[in-house]
Amino acid sequence: MQNDYLIRQKPMRALILFAMPMILGNLFQQTYTMVDSAMVGRFVSEQALAAVGASYSLTNIFICVAIGGGIGASVTVSRYFGAGNIAKMKTAVYTALLVFLGISVGLGMLGLALGRQIMQLLNTPADVLDMAAAYLRIYFAGLPFLFMYNILSSMFNALGKSRIPLGFLIFSSLFNIALDWYFVTRLNLGVTGVAWATLIAQGISAVLSFGVLLRLLGRMDCPAASIFDPTELLPMAKIALPSILQQSTVSIGMMLVQSVVNSFGSEALAGFSAAMRVESLCIVPMTGIGSAMSSFTAQNLGAGRPKRVVEGYHAAVKLVIAFAVLIAVVLNLFTTRIITAFLGEEGTRTAMETGIGYLQFMSVFFCLIGFKTSTDGLLRGAGDMTMFTLANLVNLTIRVVVAMVFAPRMGIFMVWTAVPIGWLANWAISYLEYRTGKWKSRLTEKAAV
Repeated sequence: MQNDYLIRQKPMRALILFAMPMILGNLFQQTYTMVDSAMVGRFVSEQALAAVGASYSLTNIFICVAIGGGIGASVTVSRYFGAGNIAKMKTAVYTALLVFLGISVGLGMLGLALGRQIMQLLNTPADVLDMAAAYLRIYFAGLPFLFMYNILSSMFNALGKSRIPLGFLIFSSLFNIALDWYFVTRLNLGVTGVAWATLIAQGISAVLSFGVLLRLLGRMDCPAASIFDPTELLPMAKIALPSILQQSTVSIGMMLVQSVVNSFGSEALAGFSAAMRVESLCIVPMTGIGSAMSSFTAQNLGAGRPKRVVEGYHAAVKLVIAFAVLIAVVLNLFTTRIITAFLGEEGTRTAMETGIGYLQFMSVFFCLIGFKTSTDGLLRGAGDMTMFTLANLVNLTIRVVVAMVFAPRMGIFMVWTAVPIGWLANWAISYLEYRTGKWKSRLTEKAAV
């Protein structure tokens, strides 16, 4: 398959070819985070599951910074690649890797210094605080590996090589699961065991990915490329910063909402944590389609073929509907079994009711986040970032306000009631921008550059 299939193949086929390896890879990645939770929930304690869950909203913000930054860099790389400017493409890749390595080191040091204090500010239950803090210390020590792992994956995706990060994700996931089992069930390391497993697996994958990328770039003939070019930072930042905001919207909102959930106690937190892990798995196809739309738009922009973007968007919506139906059927048939897999048969009533209630409610709304991510992906790839950013801020605001105002008064179910409301508002704003057609002129102008 040629690397330019996003430009040459029929839109539906091109999106499937590009998105499926990303979806499969992210499913593996989410699977091993689910295994982390299931291991500590079944073999350590319900409080250990709550500790990992309490840490998740904070750690996911850093993951989203890496993913959002990678998306911003990948749009720039995709444009150069689509235009056939290999030298500039290589320079953009090297610049992105160096910049995000520095950012990851700085954020890791910040997390090590403030992780426990943040958990206290989020009202983390006292009986899980020490375990959560121990988990975070190891997590932040390995943050540079996590960043480079995600940035490298974005670079492969920008070059149309999404099968390469899939291979590394499969390896990393299986290795992580094996280490989870050994550290938790054999060495009895508890939550620190799953943290060490993640650090080791991602560290090895990051190093191997870097070597493969250098080899791939070395095969591309071009004039000499610079290792670092500060002029590439501004165009990357224009895409990366709103992308980081978009990717972080859910996580920032959930971190703020986490303090509300924490106030209901460690049992409710354990059930909520289990359901959140499953939700993360369910949105993988939707975010994969959105990322595919972003690269699809950017590459066709670089090739001067903007009309294909609309065709690709229609294909993306069809894919979203298909995945949403499948997810709804599976969740409604197996909700109790899924939550029991995390909590065990001895799970408390509060934890079980919380987890089951969340998933049964959310099962019919995943199409909304799919519509949102597809539309956001188009706007992001076209460089139409103003309404994109506004839509995601509205999403964040709605989720936080509804949860924090109504949950303490009406019950924990208001936490998840806020989620689809935020998704719907986000999609409505982005879709109205799409319907105005303003982004088409921007796309045409950029394609002519």
